[in-house]
Amino acid sequence: MIALQSWSFCFLLLLHGAYGDLSYSLPEEMKRGSVIGNIAKDLGLTIRALSNRRARTDTDETDKRYCELNLNNGELIVGERIDREGLCGDKATCVLKQELVLENPLELHRISLHIQDINDNSPQFNEDSMDLEIGESADRGARFALEEAHDADVGHNSVQQYVLKKNDNFILAVKGNTIDLVLEKELDRENQREINLLLTALDGGSPQRSGTVVIHVTVLDANDNAPVFSQAVYKASLPENSPMNTVVVTVRATDADEGVNGDVTYDFVHANEDVKKTFSIDHKSGEIQVMSTVDYETTKSFELRIKAKDGLGLSSYAKVVISVTDMNDNPPIVNIKSLSNPIAENVSPGTEVGIINVLDRDSEKNRQVRCSIQEGVPFKLLPSIKNYYSLVTTGQLDRELVSDYNITITATDEGSPPLSSSKTVHLSVADINDNPPVFDEQSYSAYVTENNKPGSTLCSVSARDPDWRQNGTVIYSLLPGEVNGALVSSYLSVNGDTGVIHAVRSFDYEQFRSFKVHVMARDNGSPPLSSNVTVSVFISDVNDNTPQILYPAPEGISFMTELVPKAAHEGSLVSKVIAVDADSGQNAWLSYHIVKSTDLGLFTIGLHSGEIRTQRDISESDNMKQNLIVAVKDNGQPSLSATCAMYLLISDNLAEVPELKDISYEEKNSKLTSYLIIALVSVSTFFLTFIIIILGLRFCRRRKPRLLFDGAVAIPSAYLPPNYADVDGTGTLRSTYNYDTYLTTGSRTSDFKFVTSYNDNTLLADQTLRKSPTDFADVFGDSDGSPEVGTSWSFCFLLLLHGAYGDLSYSLPEEMKRGSVIGNIAKDLGLTIRSLSNRRARIDTDETDKRYCELNLNNGELIVGERIDREGLCGGKATCVLKQELVLENPLALHRISLHIQDINDNSPQFNEDSMDLEIQESADRGARFVVEEARDADVGQNSVQQYVLKKNDNFILAVKGNTIELVLEKELDREKQKEINLLLTALDGGSPQRSGTVVIHVTVLDANDNAPVFSQAVYKASLPENSPVDTVVVTVSATDADEGVNGDVTYDFVHVTEEEKKIFSIDHKSGEIRVTSAVDYETTKSFEISVKAKDRLGLSSYANVIISISDVNDNPPIVNIKSLSNPIAENVSPGTEVGIINVQDRDSEKNRQVRCSIQEGVPFKLLPSIKNYYSLVTTGQLDRELVSDYNITITATDQGSPPLSSSKTVHLSVADINDNPPVFDEQSYSAYVTENNKPGSTLCSVSAQDPDWRQNGTVIYSLLPGEVNGAPVSSYLSVNGDTGVIHAVRSFDYEQFRSFKVQVMARDNGSPPLSSNVTVSVFISDVNDNSPQILYPAPEGNSFMTELVPKAAHGGSLVSKVIAVDTDSGQNAWLSYHIVKSTDSGLFAIGLHSGEIRTQRDISESDSMKQNLIVAVKDNGQPSLSATCAMYLLISDNLAEVPELKDISYEEKNSKLTSYLIIALVSVSTFFLTFIIIILGLRFCRRRKPRLLFDGAVAIPSAYLPPNYADVDSTGTLRSTYNYDTYLTTGSRTSDFKFVTSYNDNTLPADQTLRKSPTDFVDVFGDSDGSPEVGTHF
Repeated sequence: MIALQSWSFCFLLLLHGAYGDLSYSLPEEMKRGSVIGNIAKDLGLTIRALSNRRARTDTDETDKRYCELNLNNGELIVGERIDREGLCGDKATCVLKQELVLENPLELHRISLHIQDINDNSPQFNEDSMDLEIGESADRGARFALEEAHDADVGHNSVQQYVLKKNDNFILAVKGNTIDLVLEKELDRENQREINLLLTALDGGSPQRSGTVVIHVTVLDANDNAPVFSQAVYKASLPENSPMNTVVVTVRATDADEGVNGDVTYDFVHANEDVKKTFSIDHKSGEIQVMSTVDYETTKSFELRIKAKDGLGLSSYAKVVISVTDMNDNPPIVNIKSLSNPIAENVSPGTEVGIINVLDRDSEKNRQVRCSIQEGVPFKLLPSIKNYYSLVTTGQLDRELVSDYNITITATDEGSPPLSSSKTVHLSVADINDNPPVFDEQSYSAYVTENNKPGSTLCSVSARDPDWRQNGTVIYSLLPGEVNGALVSSYLSVNGDTGVIHAVRSFDYEQFRSFKVHVMARDNGSPPLSSNVTVSVFISDVNDNTPQILYPAPEGISFMTELVPKAAHEGSLVSKVIAVDADSGQNAWLSYHIVKSTDLGLFTIGLHSGEIRTQRDISESDNMKQNLIVAVKDNGQPSLSATCAMYLLISDNLAEVPELKDISYEEKNSKLTSYLIIALVSVSTFFLTFIIIILGLRFCRRRKPRLLFDGAVAIPSAYLPPNYADVDGTGTLRSTYNYDTYLTTGSRTSDFKFVTSYNDNTLLADQTLRKSPTDFADVFGDSDGSPEVGTSWSFCFLLLLHGAYGDLSYSLPEEMKRGSVIGNIAKDLGLTIRSLSNRRARIDTDETDKRYCELNLNNGELIVGERIDREGLCGGKATCVLKQELVLENPLALHRISLHIQDINDNSPQFNEDSMDLEIQESADRGARFVVEEARDADVGQNSVQQYVLKKNDNFILAVKGNTIELVLEKELDREKQKEINLLLTALDGGSPQRSGTVVIHVTVLDANDNAPVFSQAVYKASLPENSPVDTVVVTVSATDADEGVNGDVTYDFVHVTEEEKKIFSIDHKSGEIRVTSAVDYETTKSFEISVKAKDRLGLSSYANVIISISDVNDNPPIVNIKSLSNPIAENVSPGTEVGIINVQDRDSEKNRQVRCSIQEGVPFKLLPSIKNYYSLVTTGQLDRELVSDYNITITATDQGSPPLSSSKTVHLSVADINDNPPVFDEQSYSAYVTENNKPGSTLCSVSAQDPDWRQNGTVIYSLLPGEVNGAPVSSYLSVNGDTGVIHAVRSFDYEQFRSFKVQVMARDNGSPPLSSNVTVSVFISDVNDNSPQILYPAPEGNSFMTELVPKAAHGGSLVSKVIAVDTDSGQNAWLSYHIVKSTDSGLFAIGLHSGEIRTQRDISESDSMKQNLIVAVKDNGQPSLSATCAMYLLISDNLAEVPELKDISYEEKNSKLTSYLIIALVSVSTFFLTFIIIILGLRFCRRRKPRLLFDGAVAIPSAYLPPNYADVDSTGTLRSTYNYDTYLTTGSRTSDFKFVTSYNDNTLPADQTLRKSPTDFVDVFGDSDGSPEVGTHF
């Protein structure tokens, strides 16, 4: 609900008689709790009405409650201390305004409290004492204004009179607020310098109060004395480099006068710029301090002129002489005068390579220097004349060891502390060719792969020559030689500049594997030097040879190559492919693959052995002819390969081969064949027995068995080449295999046998022979150390040489032109012009870098080199001498030259400034003297200043005595006639032509102090807005003084101001500007009255008043006060209900005080204006706590100022709740999902209902509504938590029993009356895998073996039977799968994974057992899976008559046949029994040697011939062990068996531990065995 609230305006107007105003009068400072009056009686109210209507006092202007209402008796009492002076200041009347507020209904009564003054404050002066300065020349009757006293009380209690204590000189004159001291008797400073007066101020109160002040009068003196120095000349000593602000000396002058007349200031006179930069003088104390660096080497002394001057212009002069003492502050300077560079490395020791000069600008001991160079260099310093040294070699130089020398020359003086400096000289050693090139390595190895490209880089050789440039330039070449009978240049080439060796041709690893060449390195020196090195080239193999297949040979095309028995089982060895590779390493590792075959799934080949084996048992359906294409690949990159064809025949004997079959044999001869078989068995038995006995005898004599057969013929296989050996350990064959094949010729059913396999001398895989290059020769180490050269310290002292080689002296005037001739050095020293050049004659100086004179080597004349200024070089010295030196080399000689510089008159006299200022009082006496600064002339002697001349004037004459120049007053001054006088003073020197300098002396006549300052206004008025910025100018007071100078300088200050006024205002003492210094608040103080004093320099003063009115600005925002508030509010209150009373106040005045109030829109409340500044807050519509439970009402008050200010206050109102809302569920219905077999008590879901009511009205309780599920109460299935709404399962559910059900849940609140609502909860039960599959067919009890009949003619894939099963679970838990877990023949039947159909995997054969038992498992798809099994019995038969249990015993025909079979069986058993006995006897006879197997009728058929053993020397072949295979075939039946009896693998080691043994090293396998291997025969 939105209520529109219009703006309400409230004007703070005085209400006269609206409800009756009250007025009380009381004195200030009444105690707290004192009774002012009785409000109840005065307004006619009862005590109870005051309490019921919440009576209280309030105020608009302050937070302090000066009065309070006692509700027990209705009395108005004092609440706070009431200080009239603090509240109203100097106002004549003081009224406090309070308000009495009553509610229900709202009433307002004004209360006026009239505060009466009491005499509680004494008169006070601004300070405890006053200072006055009065000149002793003041006239009788002179008046001096005094500050009045101030009393905070008003009326008769304020100041009424003043009393001055009696004295000899002054009386008091009072007129209104003006108080003057009147000079009744003239002052005399010599009799009394100071006078103290006591002034008393009295008020009119009772009792009377007073205040006093001491007036301190100082009698001022007249200026009649000049300053006088304590010394005429001050002398001081100053160490050079003294720190900044070091005090050099303090000059002091005294003045008999006092005050301004006796204040002495000091300054320099005639100081040049260097002096001003170096020194400063404190104008007050006279301290002379150092301002910049003082250097003894630049200036050794300073002479300063000091002037002392008093405040009114009188002055005097003194001289200061500062001597600078030397400090050791200059390190020695090392100069290279001559240097030979570079130096040949073969120079002899003692050769001079340089001349060194050392200088130190310091003096005496600080000037003495010692020099040295570092140790470890083949040089030393030899001292020469004076400060010169020779640098000479001390040993043999070698540029290859050290090509450059950095020689550090160190010079150290004898000062304290000593200073040192150094200079580094770089010397290079010139090279000679004395070193041959040296290779970086003693030999080099290059590795290149075969078939490389011609021109490819093999390696790089590098030789170094320590010589320089062409001596160190190396050229490479190949030495002549041969490689395999060809020139080395036909194989390699070398780059002459870089040493890079290239291949000229392509190399073949199979041709040769390494060779060596010699490379020569030669330098370009003269004569050239050279050295050689050997380079070994190693060729590495690449895969460039395809594998060679040794067996089967490509030409071996006979279909009889390999014969495979029909009864061969899975994994039987059929044949072997043998191949080799001419490459080495991994390039020769071979792998075998069948790339094409007649039957892909029948045969497989060993990846690394090449052995061809069967992948499965041979079946009748397999094709007799099997063709294989075998690929042999090496391991190179890229891989190379070769292929071969392998022809296999699946047959038990050659008779079955179609090409060999006899057409005459027919099936009808089967009976004859039976008899032949019987006869053959008998004959074969005896024959076999005989052979076995013979073999037994042979076996006793030989280890290796030899099988002899009657009529056996060996059919050779394809021929293989001799043994292959891989010498580098990279061959493919790891062991030797031999295969012997024997075939008989007497029958078409000949046997096939793998007799033996030998493995001789196999190397270990990790013992491959590695050939390394030959060892390199010993490395030569450099043992030569550089010789250490010890150089002891050499000391040299700079001593003056007098007359050693003759000194020269010349005299010349200053300022000669450059190039002017001074003298002839060659003539004066008796030297020739040529010798000057040869000996490198030159001019040198110790003390300056400037060369004032130079030597002309063409004529030997000494000429001027730089401008020579005597004043710049020697200053004021009488004599000026420049010292120069003439240096000659080879041999070293030194001549001193003294140049005497003569002065010329080139400088005019100069005064310190162009004008001088003097201040002289008009009262100065005739004959008074005033010192004037003298002039200065840079020239010396007669050319300096000689006399002074003063231009004629009316008042002054000149008096000169030595260096003192004085102006003498000849006629008294009169300021009224002439305020200023200008005099011209001239200084003259004695030079020719004469030079002069002038100065203007400006004399100012000073006035006497006889006038006090006068203000332009007696009262200044100003208006100041409150909150004016700091530094705002309020008003400027101005006073003028008729006097001049110091007497007319006026200063301003406040008089009798409070601390508060001092903080708010400040006055500029010079200009009289009064400024704001802190915030001015109209609400605190509306006006200020300040007394201002104007005073001149000598103490005369006057006073004025400043009245500052503060104008109000809108700087106070309205203040909102909550006077009454009902909280909370019931949500069912009617519109228009009053809920609060608001009061608004603004401390500003007039329009700034007018306030308008409002609240925000969108709330069901509004403000109704009441009396004066009060408002009622009332509701405007119906409240609903569920929609809005709380209201933040912002009351905004805005005043009418410019700019308007506003403030706000937020009122928080809460709405009380009633129960008017039922609970509401979050969803219209709920679904819960639970898996069957759940645990009782498990959580299904949670329901939630919301009630917008508060506390117990909004508290929700959950319960289940009564009902039934499957005939049982719902409470037996579910329960609900009454507080949380969580639903739990009471029991475990079964998905197979029921899958879902529904219940009703009720939510009820705790209100009165309670409200409720319902919701439906649907529970869905999900399935788990808890039921095993049930097999319907075959039934478990069906045990008859006739369950299923399978025809013998059933083909592969024929349906035999079907297993039927169901699962009571659902979903993926009911998905069933079928598996045969056990069967009589695992490869005969298969079952459909999901259908359960049992089918044949292949065609039914005669050899299959008639009875087939299957165990079938049925599994579901649950997690975890459950299963059930059943048995299935199958009979392979075409009719039931074939079942043995059903055969009739009366069949006689079959009995005869059975008898035949029994006879045959009996004969066979007898044969085997007899054979067994013979074997036992043979084993015993051979003394437990290797067993020999004897069989009746067995015939050994020799295999094809294989070549001798192959040996892999480096044990990297592909075959890891030895295999023996024995094959036995009978000859009496087409159904003969084939059996791999055993495979011998003797002492086989792992691939990396191959045992090296010869065939003779192996012992017999069956040595201790008493039994023979069993041979099984299947029918």
